[in-house]
Amino acid sequence: LRPPTVIGQFHTLFFGSVRMFFLGVLGFAVYGNEALHFSCDPDKREVNLFCYNQFRPITPQVFWALQLVIVLVPGAFFHLYAACKNIKQEDILQNSFYTGFYIFSVFLRIILEAVAFWLQIQLFGFKVNAIYMCDVGALEKKFNITRCMVPEHLEKTIFLIAMYTFTVITVILCVAEIFEISCRRLGILKNQ
Repeated sequence: LRPPTVIGQFHTLFFGSVRMFFLGVLGFAVYGNEALHFSCDPDKREVNLFCYNQFRPITPQVFWALQLVIVLVPGAFFHLYAACKNIKQEDILQNSFYTGFYIFSVFLRIILEAVAFWLQIQLFGFKVNAIYMCDVGALEKKFNITRCMVPEHLEKTIFLIAMYTFTVITVILCVAEIFEISCRRLGILKNQ
C-alpha cells in the first residue's frame, strides 16, 4: 500500500531513498572514523576516549538512524492497519476514519521530526569546531582542561546542516500532505 497522495509518495521516495542513502553512505564517510582520529593533548588513549565520550555522548550516525526508525513508526502502524483491514489506497481518502487515522500518523511524524530537530540542536549544535576543550578533571590528572582536535570539522558542519535541511524538508512535506488531503476532502482538488 503506497501513500494516498502525490506528496506522500514523494515523501516516501525522499525519506526512503535520498535521506537513508545520504546517511548510510555519506554519514559513514564523514563520521565513520571520527573516534579514531579524535586526538587530545596529551595524546593518550584514555584521555582521547574520555574526551571523545564527552564530545559525543551519542554518535550522530546512531542518533540519525534512531530518528529515521522512530519517524517511520507512525506510517508503519497505519500501513500495517491498512494491510490487515485490506484497505485500498483510494479508500483512505474516501472514508473519514481512514483519512483521520492517516492524518494522525502524518501529524505524529511532524511531532517526532520536531523533537528530533530540537534534540539534534541540543546534542550537536549547528557547527563543529576544530578544537574541543575537554574537562578531564574526573581523570584526576594535573590538568583540568585539555585541547582536542576534531577531525574533518568542516565536513561535519556541512553534514549537520544537510541533516537539519532534511528534517525541515520532511516536515514541510508532511504539512503539505495534510493540506493536500484536506483540500481533497473539501473537494478543492480532484481525487487522483
